Amino acid sequence: MASMTETMQPTAGVEISAEKVHTEVNALLDFISDHIPDMIQFGVRILIAFVIFIVGRFLIKLVRKRTRAAFERKNADIGVTQFTDSFLKFALYLLLFLIVATNLGIELSSITVIFASAGVAISLSLQETLSNFMGGLLILIMKPFAVGDYIIEDTNKNEGTVKEIQTFYTKLTTVDNRTIVIPNGTLANNSMTNVTARAERQLDLRVGISYNSDLKKAKELLMQMLRDTPGIIQDESLNVFVDELGQNAVVLGIRAWVRTEEYGNTRWSLLENIKLTFDAENIEIPYNQLMLHVGDGQE
Repeated sequence: MASMTETMQPTAGVEISAEKVHTEVNALLDFISDHIPDMIQFGVRILIAFVIFIVGRFLIKLVRKRTRAAFERKNADIGVTQFTDSFLKFALYLLLFLIVATNLGIELSSITVIFASAGVAISLSLQETLSNFMGGLLILIMKPFAVGDYIIEDTNKNEGTVKEIQTFYTKLTTVDNRTIVIPNGTLANNSMTNVTARAERQLDLRVGISYNSDLKKAKELLMQMLRDTPGIIQDESLNVFVDELGQNAVVLGIRAWVRTEEYGNTRWSLLENIKLTFDAENIEIPYNQLMLHVGDGQE
């Protein structure tokens, strides 16, 4: 009898487990059948939201394309065109996001609550974003630089050619083809140097010669090099002068004007020519020296 009882116990456990599984499956099926309309409705919403996103994206591209074409027909400033295009992209995609979210059943009040719950972090972010937006507007209105100018941002010493002026930032391309992204607020609120604002740029150099060298000859050689160096504008003033009587050298100043786009090449060429010419004419360019005077040991 004991063995029969032991044999019957597992069978009862299996029946209880099967009944439990059957009950859970029925509950799941009842839940699915009760919520099928809601699931279908949500699926339709997702499908409609996807269609709205695709159509909206196409319309945004179309609006941006026609806006850029309109600016080009009016020969508008490139920076204004880029800024407007960037602003349109941001605003229209934000509007599309709100439309899609509303179609999915997300109320705008819920989105507001999310922003409100984030509190200080979002307010600081929006403050920075607004600062960059207003900085972009100031750049377009005041025109401290335009697309194509070479600028130096004095605070962080970032420099390069302006390629794009967007809604919130400006893109620079460096001479070694790197891209630097600077917030418009930084450019609007800090000092900045526009190297190519003018068609001409002054070349200002300092060269030291030893006190034993012929000063007049050195000045004549420098003046002749200014006249012979390609890129230097001969119609502008050419100046060679004694700038300083230093500890180890007589410092000569050189000033001339060059076309802005030729500044670098002209400067490099002139410096090389100065060194070669001075070596050939025995004009010494001294280096820093330390003179020691030793006594004879007598008191």
